[in-house]
Amino acid sequence: MSYYTRKEIDELHTDIVTLTKGYAHSAEEERVISTIENCLHNGYDRRRIAEKLEKYLDAKQSSRLADKIQDKLDDYRRRVKKRNATDDAGADEKPKKSRFDKEDSKTNSVSTPFSAAAASPAITPSAAAAAAGLNSTQIKLMMVNAQREIEERKRALINLKAKDPILASVPQIGLPVALATQALAKKPVPEDAEKAKKIAELQAQIRAKLSNLVQPANQVPDRPKPLILDEDGRTIDKSGRTVSIPTVTPTLKANIRAKKREVFNRSQVHTERHAQQEDTVKFFDDRIAQKPMVRTKRSLRFHEPGKFQQLAERMRMKAQLEKLQNEISQIARKTGISSATKLALIAPKQDTPDDVPAMEWWDSVILTQDLNTLDAAGKISIRQSAITNLIEHPTQMKPPNEPLKPVFLPVFLTKKERKKLRRQNRREAWKEEQEKIRLGLVGPPEPKLRISNLMRVLGTEAVQDPTKIEAHVREQMAKRQKAHEDANNARKLTAEQKSEKKIRKIKEDTSCGVNISVYRIRDLQDNASKKFKVETNAKQLHMTGIVVLFRDCCVVVVEGGPKQQKKYRRLMQHRIKWEEDIVKGPDGQEMPNTCALVWEGTSQRRNFGEIKFKVFTMEKMAREFFQKHQVEHYWDLAYSGAVLEASTDS
Repeated sequence: MSYYTRKEIDELHTDIVTLTKGYAHSAEEERVISTIENCLHNGYDRRRIAEKLEKYLDAKQSSRLADKIQDKLDDYRRRVKKRNATDDAGADEKPKKSRFDKEDSKTNSVSTPFSAAAASPAITPSAAAAAAGLNSTQIKLMMVNAQREIEERKRALINLKAKDPILASVPQIGLPVALATQALAKKPVPEDAEKAKKIAELQAQIRAKLSNLVQPANQVPDRPKPLILDEDGRTIDKSGRTVSIPTVTPTLKANIRAKKREVFNRSQVHTERHAQQEDTVKFFDDRIAQKPMVRTKRSLRFHEPGKFQQLAERMRMKAQLEKLQNEISQIARKTGISSATKLALIAPKQDTPDDVPAMEWWDSVILTQDLNTLDAAGKISIRQSAITNLIEHPTQMKPPNEPLKPVFLPVFLTKKERKKLRRQNRREAWKEEQEKIRLGLVGPPEPKLRISNLMRVLGTEAVQDPTKIEAHVREQMAKRQKAHEDANNARKLTAEQKSEKKIRKIKEDTSCGVNISVYRIRDLQDNASKKFKVETNAKQLHMTGIVVLFRDCCVVVVEGGPKQQKKYRRLMQHRIKWEEDIVKGPDGQEMPNTCALVWEGTSQRRNFGEIKFKVFTMEKMAREFFQKHQVEHYWDLAYSGAVLEASTDS
């Protein structure tokens, strides 16, 4: 649908009011009319108009009204088109007559169209045609008629000259008849000669213009000039001179925007290409010889003699070295030297204390400069204005681990109390319903019929038509059953809501503090099932932490709420049977696996994300990892316990 102006909408206002009278109420009639006019002004089609009218009418009425509006608009468009065609026809009925179309009643009269053109030389035929508002076909026809009349006047003058010798003495061939008769009446004077000369020049100009405007039918139009380019790609003519081709500048805003966009895209592409060329030039080194893409042929490679004897000798030496190390570790463990050495290595280095400042920040308030500044009596200089008889109390701040809202213990009712409360609520609802029935707000409910009580409730009605009554009772029972199931389905949670409820019950509020537990396991690297249980249970309980795998000491750190920690502690110490696995100790002897709770407490924030496994080959790397998370004391506690446990086992 096209857009309608306010003037056209005003013309259609009466028709729109007539159409909407039978569809909308008097209160909403103005809104429906204004909605239709806005839709026409915005150019909406029939479907969009129907959608807009659905706010006030139903779907059928809005669709029917939109169809009638569409028919009225089509009728209005036909009327406007017919009116415009009538206006154009009325304008063509009385076109302006050209001065060349006037008929000359007197053949040999002095006043001719040619003399009129000579009397007003400033007005050319093209200008007169343009002023009259004629099209190109009418202009050409007018020029042909004018040229034909001029030729007829010339032949008439030639015939007059041939008959009269005095008229033949006039020098101008194309002179009008009126000037020729004036020349016969009196002798020519210089002024008349000048006028005749000017008239002749004007006639020549008009004749040249007419010959240019009206081309013969057999004349071939000029062909386009050939395009000649030089070596540099410039346009030149036949003589070799450069020809400047004028560029057409767009005037429409859309074309101007398109040209600007094209120039911008071209410049951006040029910039990218230039940057790529600069990168290639910048990182190109011609000193490096490029290897050809040739596939080298594989050849047979033989081992040197004695290579595998050397490998076997190394393996024997390594086995002997491990045996000696085990013997030395056993002797050191018996004497207690190894555990003391390892504990000394585990002990963290004490940080060097910072330099003591010359003046503490709380002393800078009352001191003049510093502690070394003395007054006349040899004492430390103090600003007396800073000391008053007022006492400054610090601002009372709330501890960070206390909740913002007061926490109240929930009150749990007994089974008897819950039954009593439910009975009271149901009685109140029943009283309210009975009051509504008494006041006539709602009708009385139907008797609750069952197969067992239909004879007692209906009496003689059940005897008259028992089949009909039984069908009615069964229908009522099915209706009650369906209402009950619908109510249950309405209360039923969706799968997403069930998942959210389950997660909400498992998760705990850790804004006031996070409970942390650190477990030490002797070996967890080779048992995939127990690793899966440790990781999966932590994820199911939505706990965070880390599992560090190191020889003879695997550390599990978990963070969460108190309930989560309780469930996870039961998993680690009761549900998983660690003693079933037999692992090798540091001295190579086999012993049962163990899991011990190293430490549990609270922290202000979480130090790890989702639980992950980390494998370290060196004790230093493991400690640096915990130090990165600012909890290196977890590792110190776990590893020192592992060292002491190994010394006691031996």
